[in-house]
Formats: sequence, C-alpha cells, structure tokens
Amino acid sequence: MPETASRSPDALSFDLTSQPWIGVLRCDGAQDELSLRQVFAQADELRCVLGELATQEFSLFRLLLAVAHDALDGPGDIEEWAELWKDPDCFAPVQAYLDEHHGRFDLLHPVAPFGQTAGLRTAKDEVFSLNRIVADVPAGEPFFSARMPDVQRLSFAEAARWVVHVHAYDTSGIKSGMVGDDRVRGGKVYPLGTGWAGGLGGVFIEGRTLHETLLLNLVAADTELLNFSADDRPAWRRDPCGPSSDGRPATGLRDLYTWQSRRVRLHHDADGVHGVVLGYGDPLVSRNMHQSEPMTAWRRSPAQEKKLGQSPVFLPLEHDPSRAAWRGIAALLADRLEDTGAGQGPSRLRPRILEWVARLVTEGHLPRRFLVRTRVVGVRYGTQQSVIDEVVDDRLEMPVVLLHGQDPAYAVQAIAAAEDADRAVRILGDLAADLARASGSEQGGPKAAAHAEGFDALDHAYRGWLSGMAKAPDPFEHRHIWQRQVRQTVDRLGDRLVAAAGDAAWEGRIHTDNKGGTHWLNASLADVWFRGRLARALGDPGSPDVPGTGSGDTSPGGGLHTPQPTRWSDTDDAATAPEVHA
Repeated sequence: MPETASRSPDALSFDLTSQPWIGVLRCDGAQDELSLRQVFAQADELRCVLGELATQEFSLFRLLLAVAHDALDGPGDIEEWAELWKDPDCFAPVQAYLDEHHGRFDLLHPVAPFGQTAGLRTAKDEVFSLNRIVADVPAGEPFFSARMPDVQRLSFAEAARWVVHVHAYDTSGIKSGMVGDDRVRGGKVYPLGTGWAGGLGGVFIEGRTLHETLLLNLVAADTELLNFSADDRPAWRRDPCGPSSDGRPATGLRDLYTWQSRRVRLHHDADGVHGVVLGYGDPLVSRNMHQSEPMTAWRRSPAQEKKLGQSPVFLPLEHDPSRAAWRGIAALLADRLEDTGAGQGPSRLRPRILEWVARLVTEGHLPRRFLVRTRVVGVRYGTQQSVIDEVVDDRLEMPVVLLHGQDPAYAVQAIAAAEDADRAVRILGDLAADLARASGSEQGGPKAAAHAEGFDALDHAYRGWLSGMAKAPDPFEHRHIWQRQVRQTVDRLGDRLVAAAGDAAWEGRIHTDNKGGTHWLNASLADVWFRGRLARALGDPGSPDVPGTGSGDTSPGGGLHTPQPTRWSDTDDAATAPEVHA
C-alpha cells in the first residue's frame, strides 16, 4: 500500500511490481487485482487480463509481453521457444528482472515516474481533469461508463492502468503545449495522431491460461517476417522522456509494445490521483511497419503509393465495427485476398503474430488440432479522431490447423464458408427488398434488417462449425455440411419474411427490371426468385451435392450476387507525418 498520508506527497510510492493494479480473471471465474510479480508467478492460474475496456486489456497485455521478452531476452529461436513451452516455470526469471528494474515501475517516482515525465507542465501550470486519460469518458461524454459527468479522482491502481492505455489509444486533436517542447505554437501542439495502438486492427492469440497466451504471442527472434534489433528495449530501460520528442524510430517489439506516444504527469495526494497534464510524445509513422508490428493485419494502399511515388505501401488494416470477427476471417488466414496483378505481390498481409503461430504448427511445435482463440481489439475514432466512437472486441476460436503453412485446405474452406454465409445473407436481403418493392415500400430498411438478422442467426453457428474443424478429417465435406446448414437457416428466415409480407405485397404491383422488362411482382414471385438464388448459391439442403446443382435463378437478369471479398475497414487517409487511419 502507499505510504501514510502523514508523509510528504513527494515521498509517496506506488511500486507496480509489488502493488496490485492489473485486473485479472482467474481460471475458476473469480476476478482479482494483482501486481506485476503476481501476474507472472500465477500466470498458469489466470484466464486473462481484465480491464475497463478491451483496449485497456490489449495495452496491458502488450506491456506484459514486453516484460517477458526483456526478462527472458528472447526467445532467440523457435527451439528456445519450445523449451519455454514445455517449462511450467519459464517465467521465473521475471522476478529477478523486476527486482533489477523496480525503480522504473514506481508510478509516483519523483524523477522517473512510470509512463510519465517528471515536472511536465504547461506555461500556465494548468492541471486538467482526469477525463483526458479515462477513455470511457472522452470529451466529457460518457462511453460505457457510470462516471457522470466526469472523473474527479482515481486510485493509484486505476491511474496506472489508464497511463498505459493513454500511450496506446489516446485521441488526436489539438493539445496543450508543454514547456520545453519545440513543437509548441501559440501554447498548443497541433494534431500528431492517436496513440500507436489506436491505428492498428489489434490481433493476438489467447490460450487456455494467461501463461499459454503469453507464450503463444512471444515471437522468437529468428522469425524471418519480423525485424529484430539488439538495441530493442522497453520504455523503462530508456532514459526518462523529456517534454519534446527526439524523433527516433522504433527498434523492435519491446519498444513498440511500450511506445511513449504521449507525455503524461499525474497530480496526486496521499489518497490517489486527482488531475493530469497530458501532451504529445513520440509520433510514429505507421507506413510499412509490417516487419516491426506483429499484432495487426496490413493492406496495400494504392492512394499512398501514388502520392509517395513508392511501392508497395502497407498500412494497418483496422477493424470494421459493423463486422463480427468471423466475417473478416480471410484477413486473419490469408495474405493473398485480392491479386494486385502484374506480379506486384499480395494486397493483404495477415497479422505476423498469426504467421508466427502458423510456423509453430508447420514445424510441429503445436498439434494440428490445438484450439486457440484469436482476439481482435480496436477502436473507431470520430470527429477528426478527437473522440472514441466505438470499441471493437471479439474472439474467434479456431484450430491451429487453419494456420498450417503447407496445408492450406482447411484455411481455404474456412474462408469459403464465411463467403457462403455472406452470399446467403445478401440473397436474404434481396428477398426483403423484393417484398418491399412488391408492396410499394422503401427497400433500404427491410434489406438492412434482413442482413442483420441473417448474420445474427449464422454467427454462433459459424463459430461452432469453425471449432469443429479440429476434428474434421475432410475439410471439403465439412464445408458441405456448413452449406446445408446455411441453406436451412436462411430458408427458414425467408419463410418468415414471406409470411409477414402483408396483403399489399401478396397483391403486388408492376415492376420494371434493370433490362427494361416489366413483371407483376408480388410476394409469391419474390419467394420463387429467392429459392432459385439460394439453390444456385448453396445447393439443395438435403443433398450432399456441391453448390450449382440446384434449380436455376428465375429472377429477371439472374439475381445471384457475386460474393464480395471479406474485408475490414480500408479507408485511405492522406499521407501525413505521422499517419493515422480511422
């Protein structure tokens, strides 16, 4: 516990290596709060890290990874990793490491406070509301929070968690200038982008325990697709940050996982933290960082390539909050989602953390039927990245055979199965639009509602089917099972739409198709079109035949929609330094 209130505030200490501050979920379902030492000592008894937001969990987990990498100074190669995987006490060296560096983990240290800059101040010595670092109350507007209308005080443990989070996910916008920062203009520093993790479509692998999760994400230094440097160090093994930035590049994983994108100073008394000073820290350009940052997928950016006159240019592939993780499985499993043509290479790169797990499978260090959960975490910023609009948090359990480098059949069928679902739901949406058209109603609302209902009905089913791949001897037959399940599910949803169409839709009206032909469109004809499209897309639900053997599409012009590639958000932003992509 902190020192007593009778001592001077300057003498207070909150040592993160020994004081409880990291939320955890135990394997028995109980929640707890532990110190850094306790987290590593009890990792095999813990399910995962818990936080106020998923983004806080992601940023805290990356900090734990940085500690593990640095304490173990590795793993140097995959054989060394395999020895760690077999050793239940593999994290024992972390305790001596924390002994050695505990001074840099003191949240209230007078010279080098953890994650902060001692003496940081504005020209007017302003101290601001804690709303500036508590992400569930951005700009005074509550976000999944009971804190109304603002944050008056935080415990030292809470403040430590939000300090880690603000470096990773702080919003952009104009910020107060700090004394000694040469970027200040008129008392302000103009937008330099969000925290580093805020521009990523965060991805990591979860095991059955936190012990497994840490090891599964502990990438060996002999991994070809990532750059490693002998000078790579986490923030606490570097000189304390001043108010400005030296503009240096990141040196590797440990540096990126603890990147100091902000300058922070907590104001506290003996009872906790009551204010904060927050400014910009070290900006970092995300362009072509795919050989340094493993926890995101990447996309080719033609707009950036044209503007910069270089190729290729890869940018982080951020999560689309409107899509569940399984609908974006192609970005997790395959690099070549869209052929850029002319031998220019892939247009998508899957997260390098998954390439690492694929290597573990391919080289036989993990059994093919081993189940892992892919966790996706991210944010969608709004209003020029000055507020957090949405937080993305999802998990997708899948057998590691999907990641096997020399046996792509399972991955190909998993991607194709997601496209089967996408295609069927679009056909359901077409039915809803046709029924609305037959009744003379607006089509957009019913079509969107049908899409939402269809994906919701298939969500749990796909996740279960994907997990079942671990025991499937034939991935092709396993996909045929899925196609029949999709057909049956969407058939039932179509029946409900037709039954609820109403008298106006059953009576119908004249419809002109896109070729200029006219038809008397009513609910009965819309139903016939729907069945034909679905049969053409997925085959007969009672037959093992592959799609394409069912009855043809009888709608005018052929109503079957070509499935669009499963995509995550890929909006290009202007090339700025640093780049941020929301």
